[in-house]
Amino acid sequence: MKNPLDCAALNAAIEDVHRAGMPGLFAEVRDGDQVWRGAAGVADVVTGRPVTADMRHRVGSITKTFTAAAVLQQVESGRIGLDTPISRYLPKLVPGERGDAITVRMLINHTSGLAEYLPYAYPSLKAFPNLADTGPQSLEDHQFTRFEPTELIEMGVTAPAVGAPGGTPGVYSNTNYLLLVQLLEQVTGTTAERCITRNVIERAGLRHTELPDGPYVDGPHSQLYEAWFGMIDPPRDYSVYDMSWVGPSASLISTVSDLNRFYGMLLAGEIVSPSSLAQMQRTVPVISQEGKTIDYGLGLHPMEGPGRGTFWGHGGTVWGGGALAMIRADGKRQMSVAVNMQRWNRLDSSGRPQPHPIDDALAALYRVAMYG
Repeated sequence: MKNPLDCAALNAAIEDVHRAGMPGLFAEVRDGDQVWRGAAGVADVVTGRPVTADMRHRVGSITKTFTAAAVLQQVESGRIGLDTPISRYLPKLVPGERGDAITVRMLINHTSGLAEYLPYAYPSLKAFPNLADTGPQSLEDHQFTRFEPTELIEMGVTAPAVGAPGGTPGVYSNTNYLLLVQLLEQVTGTTAERCITRNVIERAGLRHTELPDGPYVDGPHSQLYEAWFGMIDPPRDYSVYDMSWVGPSASLISTVSDLNRFYGMLLAGEIVSPSSLAQMQRTVPVISQEGKTIDYGLGLHPMEGPGRGTFWGHGGTVWGGGALAMIRADGKRQMSVAVNMQRWNRLDSSGRPQPHPIDDALAALYRVAMYG
């Protein structure tokens, strides 16, 4: 029987990403019972310590799938109504007519119209999405800042709206997920971290996944190099960072193996019910933080190759780190990839990110991993 995983092609593709300029990356690809794990490059550009495929990693907004699953579990138990206004639960955080118009579903699929709080929390990012007028200074300033989630939410709620509640395309906003975190705490009487850990992470049997309570990544991990569009040169390590700037909307630490296990169980109906999974896969158009229009469900988004079937999952970035985890709709083919540098594209004279060889090399790795 022919091995559906082309290990030689995967090894070559992951090396190509490193050669294109990524300091280090690692991945796991599954096809049924067959598993390929690979790594290329270094976890530390100073010491030359190599990356390995079992490293723990900050996976950014992949966390949103975990948070959305925890909310849907509460919907199943009758504690939360998916189409109930958020004012029913959190009247002080989203007051007035807006709170009456924004439903829980609109928060999960980014159609609330609430603005992203990050440009307000990080002064040097205030001009975002006009990248040429941003700078990385406040990333350094806030390395050990302990943000209060309600203060961040207030920044997003009081900022000019980016759309009408329920309107499409929606606009991707971390403000939505910080509100979902507060909602989980309100209805469960415990912290969102405990709720997600007990009901999602432990339910999935993930042994190397956690929502951190401090700025450090425990266990073997890579440094995380932030380039901020060429404005930090050489890129700076932000692997030690207080993650309260995103909390349980994007602070998860995991491994590529744990991510594949989680998405496999999610699509098998073992984390939320099949009807909840169907809700998660109902998509609307949403403008991503990169300014691209994507289809987005409830903490999941699809990727499709021409005539090659649909994959479901999520991507994520933090300062210096990134990850992407996708699973084919039939649950048989999976890919999780982690990289240790972010925002490597320098800006051209008009302020737009220029193409970089890493972009094409990563796209080629994804193709081989998902369809090869």
